[in-house]
Amino acid sequence: MWAEKYRPKTLDEIVNQVEIVSRLKNFVKEKNLPHLLLVGPAGVGKTTSILCLSRDLYGVGYQNYILELNASDERGIDVIREKVKNFARTAAIASEVPFKILILDEADSLTTAAQHALRRTMEIYTKTCRFCLIGNYSENIIDPIQSRCSVFRYSPLPEMEMKNYLQKISNKEGVKILLEGLDALYEASSGDLRKAINLLQSAAASQREVDDISIYSVLGKVSPQRVKEMINLGIKGQFLEAREILRELLIDEGLAADDIIRMIYSELMRLNMPEKWKIRISDAVGEVDYRLTQGSRSEIQLSTLIAKLALEAEDL
Repeated sequence: MWAEKYRPKTLDEIVNQVEIVSRLKNFVKEKNLPHLLLVGPAGVGKTTSILCLSRDLYGVGYQNYILELNASDERGIDVIREKVKNFARTAAIASEVPFKILILDEADSLTTAAQHALRRTMEIYTKTCRFCLIGNYSENIIDPIQSRCSVFRYSPLPEMEMKNYLQKISNKEGVKILLEGLDALYEASSGDLRKAINLLQSAAASQREVDDISIYSVLGKVSPQRVKEMINLGIKGQFLEAREILRELLIDEGLAADDIIRMIYSELMRLNMPEKWKIRISDAVGEVDYRLTQGSRSEIQLSTLIAKLALEAEDL
C-alpha cells in the first residue's frame, strides 16, 4: 500500500508538526524520554512519529525494542496483565538505550479497568520500559495516566502541505493528478493524509489521470461539480433540466439521497447570495432532510427542494 510505502522513516521527513518533531529530536539526542501521550485527528502522523523516534533512537534494529499493540482490538484488562506486563518487565539487551518502548495505539478505546491496571504497570516498570499512548481524544484517558505522560497534541495537516505530499507521491508513481483531483482529495480526507493517500491509490488503479470525478467515484459520493450545475439550473428556473441531473445522480449513478442533500447544503452555503435567502433555503433543506429520514421517496423530496430553489430565486 502507498500509505505504508511512503510513510516517513525518520523524524526529519515528518511534515507540519515542527514543534513536536523538535521536542522528539531532543529526546533522541538525550537517549531518554518520558511516557508519551500523543493525541489528535486520524492520519496526521501520531503513530509514524513514534516509529520514526524509535528508528532514530535504536537504529536499524529498532523493531527488537518496541511492541506495538492496537487497543481497539485488545482493550481488556487481560491484555495489560499479560502482553503489556511481560514486555515491560524485561530490560533492553545489547542496546545503548536502557529501556524499550511499548506503543499502545487507539489507547482511548481501553476500558477504565484496563487503564487503571496500565497506570500501575507504568509506575512499576519505568526503568525498563517507556509507554507511548496514542489516541484521538485525550478526555477518554483517565487523569492518573495523563499526569504521568508528556502530552503532544497534533493538528490537522494544512492544505498546501498535504497537496504537495500527494503531488510528490503521484510523481514517483507516474500518476498525473489534476488540480481538481487534489482539491477533491483534500476535501474528502479532511486533513487525514493516510486516507488521502489510500484514495489516490484507489483512483490511480483505474486510470492514470486522477481528477475530482475519479475521486468521488471511488468514494461512491456525488461530485460537487454536478451538484453545482443542478443548483444553478434550479436558481435560473430551469426546473426540468435540474431534475434530469438529479435523476441521473439517483438512478444512473446510484448515489444515496443523504449524500446528495449534504452536498446541496454545502454548496448552497458557498453561493454569493443574500443571507435571508440562505436562511429560507436552509429551512427547506432541513425539512426535506427530515422527511427523508422518515422514509419519504427521495426523488420526490429532492425534486421539491429544487422547485423551492426556483421559487425563492424569483424573489432575488
